[in-house]
Amino acid sequence: MSAVRPGGGPPARDRALLPGRLPGRLRPRGRRAVATAVVALVAVVVALVALGLGDYPLSPAQVLQALLGGDGPGSVIVVQWRLPRVLAALVFGAALGASGAVFQSLTRNPLGSPDVIGFSTGAYTGAIVVIVSGAASAVGTAAGALVGGLVTALVVYLLAWRRGVHGLRLIVVGIAVTALLHSVNSWLLLRAQAEVALSASFWGAGSLALVGWSQLVPAAALLAVLAVVVAGLARPLRQLELGDDAARAHGLRAEGSRLALVVVGVALTAVVTASTGPIVFVALAAPQLARRVVRSAGVPLLAAALVGGLLLLVADVVAQHVTTTPVPVGLVTLVIGGAYLVSLLVAESRRTR
Repeated sequence: MSAVRPGGGPPARDRALLPGRLPGRLRPRGRRAVATAVVALVAVVVALVALGLGDYPLSPAQVLQALLGGDGPGSVIVVQWRLPRVLAALVFGAALGASGAVFQSLTRNPLGSPDVIGFSTGAYTGAIVVIVSGAASAVGTAAGALVGGLVTALVVYLLAWRRGVHGLRLIVVGIAVTALLHSVNSWLLLRAQAEVALSASFWGAGSLALVGWSQLVPAAALLAVLAVVVAGLARPLRQLELGDDAARAHGLRAEGSRLALVVVGVALTAVVTASTGPIVFVALAAPQLARRVVRSAGVPLLAAALVGGLLLLVADVVAQHVTTTPVPVGLVTLVIGGAYLVSLLVAESRRTR
């Protein structure tokens, strides 16, 4: 039995274990869980609001009634017209947020994002090749984007290899490959027929306007499989954050695990790009915003996915209802991401002084 202090009551180490007093090391986990739950709740609330917005406005009660199987015109408007787009924003934004978290953890750099490194641009290049070649279809464009993203990842990975792949080298090589791919994309569009180039350019702006159930269901199923794979690779990812030497000391095959994470991260981005076109800066901003929200030392995968879904949904609401005329959501995320990138660079510059 523990000794009783002269003033009464158990010693400090026992008081910390009394009901209502969690050990200090558990408190950050509790805060992170609460913060993550709050982000998820906010995403649900914004989704309900988004389902009620439009030329035929609906109250939250009407939206809930339609979602629960109620009859009437509101049911068709919510379930058939608006729900696929809202779910697409949440699912695709979550995929981009998770992909950004993977690459920022691997590179240990807040600029380590698939749209900065060039994987999103590579997926766009693959889709343009399919569209310009005359084989444009939902399946063909999706396959072209997936192949383009994976080939770009392979090229960047090989060019960055010097007895292993280090974060800063991967980012620098990725930026160079991105610049090259932008030139290739411009060349392909200039050589294409006007209507084909216009179609590819519109698709390249990144939009959720054409996403329906037929596009959302297969993409969401594939992303669900990739999410399971990412969850299985979460522990190796955390070990790689400590450095290759520490990871190998724990019995981890560093390069094999890193390559698997790169492939999965690229696949997450490529599936979204194949469905909507390139949507930039969500993968860049979501992980760092999630890190600040949950106050985590590393980049939290689940919180980054939730923040990514919320960020893309808010951007799509702005694109549809705040601007004077509806615009592709990719343009809104570009503006938001540009402002975020400037603030990030300013903060980094002040910290290094």
